[in-house]
Amino acid sequence: MKHRIVVLGAGYAGAITAGRLAKRLHRDDVEITLVNADPEFVERVRMHQLASGQDLPVRPLREVFAGTGVQVRIARVTAVDVDRKSVELTGEVETLGYDTLVYALGSTIADYGIPGVAEYAYNVAGKQAAMRLRARLSELGPGQTVLVVGGGLTSIEVAAEIAEARRDLEVSIAARGGVGDWLEEKAQRHLRAAFERFGITVCEHTDITHVTANGVVTGAGAQIPAQMTVWTAGFTVHPIAAATTLAVSDSGRIVVDATLRSVSHPDVYAVGDAAYAEGVGGKPLRMGCATATPMAWQGADAIAARLTGRKVPDAPIGYASQCISLGRRDGIVQKVTPDDQPTSTVITGRMGARIKELVCASTAWSIAHPTMMLPSRRRHLMATGAAEHQFVTR
Repeated sequence: MKHRIVVLGAGYAGAITAGRLAKRLHRDDVEITLVNADPEFVERVRMHQLASGQDLPVRPLREVFAGTGVQVRIARVTAVDVDRKSVELTGEVETLGYDTLVYALGSTIADYGIPGVAEYAYNVAGKQAAMRLRARLSELGPGQTVLVVGGGLTSIEVAAEIAEARRDLEVSIAARGGVGDWLEEKAQRHLRAAFERFGITVCEHTDITHVTANGVVTGAGAQIPAQMTVWTAGFTVHPIAAATTLAVSDSGRIVVDATLRSVSHPDVYAVGDAAYAEGVGGKPLRMGCATATPMAWQGADAIAARLTGRKVPDAPIGYASQCISLGRRDGIVQKVTPDDQPTSTVITGRMGARIKELVCASTAWSIAHPTMMLPSRRRHLMATGAAEHQFVTR
């Protein structure tokens, strides 16, 4: 009997994990099934581009994984039973059994219980959401206002992309704290200059308590008018994992060890936004593509190592930089320490934009070529671990 590996979710983390497993393990010994609700791979880090009117390459998952041995199942996950080792689905199949499960269902927007977000706000958490934003944006006329709520990486990129694509609109950004205030001083100055060039109005230390059809209401009772509100104030995970007997964090993320293995169920691994893992210095890894990719490498290599009797990698994952696009011709690359603290090294302008584009393009390339993965630069050397099974490696 082949060892059944089921990967749930084909975002960056899930798709890279499935492809890397196909490279590491022999198809005569394992059966790898990748489950995803969307038939195409979605470049989530480019959703602000899609929303602003740009077209992105279409990458059908079945074409991406053709010839790799990875079986693609187009279905939506409705439940996971980690005690019976089964997954409930809607779509092409109804139930899948597994021997090893990789949970990579990612995240969606967090509304924090604020009234009106679901009814009136737009977001870029996925392709369908970005297309809805795109359609609404095309309806806005000159002089109308777009308000972006949030002060993080996604908020900055969305505001800049819309402002560059639609110079006839009034674009504002409102954040509970500062906008990009974690960046080094040089990077902050460049960000402010870019916002001024785009004509983006910045409202910092502004708590949003209600979203309406005509804008938002602040904690102070003031109203900020907007014909369209874009909600980018944070992400949360899907509730499926929390409904199981898996050990999860307060936020519902699956708690894993240094090998991305569940601390409560050794046959379950979690990668990407859905995993709660500690990185360099014991600091929890943040959600994002910069985390998803090395987690996918680490998780896939750990699974393959345990199945083939090799050393299991368990060195902590560290960071190198944060890349921010400011439209298509400007950007910021903020070098960071392995524990994600900003350093004095900052690259801005066209070079920053080129580096950001190279990062996005190379990540998408690794998805389109799942058995030709680029070598990891974000992990340390593999450490030793116990072997549990003996399989033939490729």
